[in-house]
Amino acid sequence: MDTAERVLAYGGGWLDRAGPLRTDETRLTELLTRSSTVVLPMWRDRCLVDGHGPVRLGAERASLVRSAASDTVFLGMDGDVGVFAADLSALPERSAAEMAGAARSVDVRALVGRLEPGDAAVQAYARGLLHWHRQQRFCGACGAPAVAGGGGHVRTCTGGECGRPLFPRIEPAIIVLVEAPGAPGRCLLARHAGAAEDAYSTLAGFVEVGESLEDAVRREMTEEAGVTVTDVTYQGSQAWPFPAGLMVGFRATATSDEVRVDGEELLEARWFTRAELRDRVASGRTLGRVDAIDHRLLEDWLAEG
Repeated sequence: MDTAERVLAYGGGWLDRAGPLRTDETRLTELLTRSSTVVLPMWRDRCLVDGHGPVRLGAERASLVRSAASDTVFLGMDGDVGVFAADLSALPERSAAEMAGAARSVDVRALVGRLEPGDAAVQAYARGLLHWHRQQRFCGACGAPAVAGGGGHVRTCTGGECGRPLFPRIEPAIIVLVEAPGAPGRCLLARHAGAAEDAYSTLAGFVEVGESLEDAVRREMTEEAGVTVTDVTYQGSQAWPFPAGLMVGFRATATSDEVRVDGEELLEARWFTRAELRDRVASGRTLGRVDAIDHRLLEDWLAEG
């Protein structure tokens, strides 16, 4: 099964991101004045929605929203139509919704399943980019204010002796389905700190400086669960802009079935057979978040048994 080509939630957006246009200020300004241009309004990382879903603004209302937005960023082209996102976070929620002709704000993760996959991907893209702008008002090196440019895909330090460009940061994390050695087939799931008593999920962790993705898999499995793994194999990746993640999925095989949790990030870890996981599904429990890559990793593993 070629999992690398499969599109997960928040991937496969329908936009042409049109990178060369980002530095063409004349063209971007012209795009913004077109009546066909679409603006997606956001409020504090949340979509502004009406009875049909996230609102897409054009013409006069789009112009009104842009005039009140703290940031407007270029997302890309939908054919000949420019698509932008505008941040109304500085307004009270009710004021932002009324200005956008929306009823309320909703986390895009609550809309997955009701939106087309490409629409969810574009909303998540807008969320992640606007979140970065709110968090990167100043240069981290000299403390001077940073101003937006490049259609919203770069901020530049205004410090006279600094002036460095600042780009949206991505925080890669690995997520791993660990299989036990030998028969019967079992996978390792863990209960994380703060999780409900019977809530288990695959193991994950952030990639550290100077590490390959595979190195991060081996380190995290050892640190969190006391498990040494081999046969680390890439399964696929997922955009996770909540706020800036990139989830990279792997499978690995444990060298033994001994488990020793760290007691901090993980409170418990245990091996599950396919039959046990199917029983959990039959009882109404989900296999991880339905919009997350761990759900796909577990579904694929179950389908092989």
